[in-house]
Amino acid sequence: MCIEFIFDPIKWPREQMDEDFFKLSKMFNAMRSVVRVPDIDPKYKVAVLASKQEHCLVDFLYGWQEGKLPVEITCVISNHDRGPNSHVIRFLERHGIPYHYLCAKENEREEELLELVQNTDFLVLARYMQPVPLQKEAYLGYKLLESLSSKGSLTSYFNMILSGKFLRSYGKDVINIHHGLLPSFKGGKPAKQAFDAGVKLIGATSHFVTEELDAGPIIEQMVERVSHRDNLRTFVQKSEDVEKQCLAKAIKSYCELRVLPYEMNKTVVF
Repeated sequence: MCIEFIFDPIKWPREQMDEDFFKLSKMFNAMRSVVRVPDIDPKYKVAVLASKQEHCLVDFLYGWQEGKLPVEITCVISNHDRGPNSHVIRFLERHGIPYHYLCAKENEREEELLELVQNTDFLVLARYMQPVPLQKEAYLGYKLLESLSSKGSLTSYFNMILSGKFLRSYGKDVINIHHGLLPSFKGGKPAKQAFDAGVKLIGATSHFVTEELDAGPIIEQMVERVSHRDNLRTFVQKSEDVEKQCLAKAIKSYCELRVLPYEMNKTVVF
């Protein structure tokens, strides 16, 4: 259930409101009860995790800068080492947001990651996980992936997937975004595969992260039409644009308490 009302601190003090709603949640055995007064309560503290691809990260940062996302960014964490002159690093430095590079070669880095995010309210994976369909159950640890670049040279990067142990230790919500080209187009360069197959619809899914890879409750989904008029560049651009929009909408809905999980793997978004 989601209730929205006008807050009057004289008739109903903020502290009393929390106490009253806590009693109601106990009365009805609610799994979770959250009360927020946006004009008074602190913004949600969030850490953003991103890999080398940064279209979702950049869009998130600029959306935050323009006041479209009601969050406080505590830090950005990546398994990609960005140079000091990159636009992302310059943006973060201007706004006093720490950037942490965690090399994925060491399995112990999840403990460091947990320490960095312990004071956050939730996490955003802005294309941090770029999973490969290895097995149905949760993939623990790090996988070195190899993919051919457009010029045919070999590019290696580390794919960092949050383990079940990390998710249980963190104990709060984690929101992920991924393109809608899976499971049809697996492995490296899914956009190129989809383009070559002549698909007419592409999309993106934002969901809660669970121990089962890409199987958490869905928060938001969007689609975009493509056609024979698109080349690979415009195809990829449309795919990235829909990912950015989908993630931003999911985060906004979550912060406004309009996302209600129910049953085992579903949500209602008001």
